[in-house]
Formats: sequence, structure tokens, C-alpha cells
Amino acid sequence: MSIFYVITGLLLLVLGGEFLVKSSIGLSLKFNISKMVIGMTVVSFATSAPELLVSLHAALEGSPAIAINNVIGSNIANIGLVLGITAIIGPIIVRKDFYKMNWPVMMLFSIVLYYFLWNDTLLSKGEGFLLLLGLIFFLAVLIRKARQEEISLEEIDATIAEIGFSKIIICLLIGGVALYFGSEFLVEGAKDIAKNLGVSEGVISITMIAIGTSVPELAASIIAAMKGEKAISLGNLIGSNIFNIGSVLGITALIKEIPVTEPQILARDIFWMLGFAASLIPIVFIPKRFFLSRFKGIVLFLGYGLFIYLVFKTTV
Repeated sequence: MSIFYVITGLLLLVLGGEFLVKSSIGLSLKFNISKMVIGMTVVSFATSAPELLVSLHAALEGSPAIAINNVIGSNIANIGLVLGITAIIGPIIVRKDFYKMNWPVMMLFSIVLYYFLWNDTLLSKGEGFLLLLGLIFFLAVLIRKARQEEISLEEIDATIAEIGFSKIIICLLIGGVALYFGSEFLVEGAKDIAKNLGVSEGVISITMIAIGTSVPELAASIIAAMKGEKAISLGNLIGSNIFNIGSVLGITALIKEIPVTEPQILARDIFWMLGFAASLIPIVFIPKRFFLSRFKGIVLFLGYGLFIYLVFKTTV
């Protein structure tokens, strides 16, 4: 029954996220918001909705380890699993803004999160506010920079604007309900599995739940890579990691402070997140600059496999 809850929860999260993204884009286009702003704000927040609902539900239900490790695990999976598999399917050209802005900001958010948790083993409301404020500032800089460079996001389907308000509202309601029940099923199922396997909730959240909430990114990356498209880039995944920390943990902490209840979060898990993030610099620059080859993708994927193996080995 626990597996059924987890699978049902994941399916509802994917479905709810898809409905929320499309309805959010449609609503934004109705109000004549530019595609660029929609892509950098509305879509980014909507695609982070599954992680947000899972972390928020877990925090409110007294499972703070799931709330924190859902984000830490998703950030690790985005680099090791999603980026690794994408590079294996087709090599990726890396834009120069990777090291000029995106990577430094991701490292800054990651280090600040570590400091907040290490300082008093608690992510307080004030710290959550600072994370969210930092994300808003980052988005403001990003949008200003994009406007100066006249960047447009043509991949946003303009035909969504033709959908009527009634359908948009229905999609919003369906998305919201699916996300709510999906997060509830996933968290409850994961807690039961953790009990049955004799492992902590943190272990289940950094592996099973994290992979589950990264399924949309993984599916989109594989489809884009197989079609030979470059829509899914390193910048997109780094942006997802920034949003996970700034919006998911920021908003969750504002509503319910998140204590660190499992020692391995600070002793092991967050260092894996920092390590995967830091490893991108040598991987991108050595030996061929701004190029992620299949070999580099294999290295990332094997690194993620080693992480999963060690997480379960040290807890059994």
C-alpha cells in the first residue's frame, strides 16, 4: 500500500505541475505579460510547485527531514542524474553566463543554506525570508540583463493565450488539487516505506522523493536530447536548483520553521549537494572548455550512483 501511495503521489504531482504550468502561462498571457518574464518567473515557480508542496506538507506534518532533504536531494539529482543522462544522450554546449552568473549564484545560495542550517540547526522564518528575498533580487537582475540583451523565450506556446478564462481557472483548480493530494500521498507513503525498511525519513526523501520530484526535469531533458534540441541546458538545471533553495525552502520556512532533526543532513547530505555543485567547474572547463561530453555525463551519472549506494550502505 505504501508503494501505491508513493506512485499515486508522484503521478498526481506530475499531472498537477503540468496543469499549473499551462494555466499559469495562459493567465499571464491574458494580462499581456511578456514571454521573457513568464519564462523566468511564472514557469520557474510553477515547475517548483511539486517540491514546494512536498516540503511544505512534510514540515506541517512534523517531518522536517523530508522537507529539507527533498530540496537537497533534488539539487543533487538535477546535476548527477538529469544532467548526466542528458549529456550521455547528446553532448551539451555550455553558455558563458554559466560561470559569470548562474553557477556563482547557485553556489552562494547553497553555501548560505549550509550556514543557516549549521548555525543553529534550524531554518527560521527570518532565514526563509532572506532566501526568498535573495531569489527575488536574482530574478530582477536576470530579467534586466535579458531585456538588455533582447532575449526572448519563443518556446512558450502562444496558443495557450487563446484558452478562455474558464478553462484556465479549471486547469488551476485541477493542478492545485492534484498537487495537494499528490504531496500528501507521497509524504505519507514515503514515511511508511522508511518505517518498513528501517531507514530514516531523510534517507527516503533524499533518494526516492528527490528522484520523484525531479521526474519532470528528467523526462523533458531526455525528450529534448533525443530530438537534438538544446532547450534543456545547464543553465535551466542550475536555475532549478536556485529556485529549490530560494522559493521552496524560503516559502516553507516562512510558513513553518524547519529544524534539522537528523544529523546526517549536516554531516553528509548537504556536502554531497555542495560537492556536485562545485564539481561543475572542472567538468565544464576540463579538458574542453564549455562542452559537456558523453564521458563527462557518464562521470556525473556514476557519481550519482555512488551517492545513492553510500546513502543506503551507511544506514543499513
